[in-house]
Amino acid sequence: MSDAALWTALADPHRRAIVALLLERPRPVGEIVEACGLSQPSTSKHLKVLREAGLVRVRQDAQRRVYALDPAPIAALDAWLAPYRALWNKSLDTLGRRLDETPDAPEPPAPKD
Repeated sequence: MSDAALWTALADPHRRAIVALLLERPRPVGEIVEACGLSQPSTSKHLKVLREAGLVRVRQDAQRRVYALDPAPIAALDAWLAPYRALWNKSLDTLGRRLDETPDAPEPPAPKD
């Protein structure tokens, strides 16, 4: 799996929707087609991209192909994002402290009837 293939696979909203479905549980192609509202050939093309990027794996179950999420590439993506998440958390913590130090604004006067 290359980083470029991973990013390319996740760039498409249909493929992200498929990944979200597979996060819940493994699914046969027919369920993915129905849930995504795509044609079977289009869904198969998206699944091929996800499979080649290493995001999903497939197993044969009698006549059905069942797709499951492979957590390893997601873990690698999470590790790559960790420093950026830390940066945001630090910025948000600083903002939170600043807001805590700011005196509350006075309540506006109640409207007169």
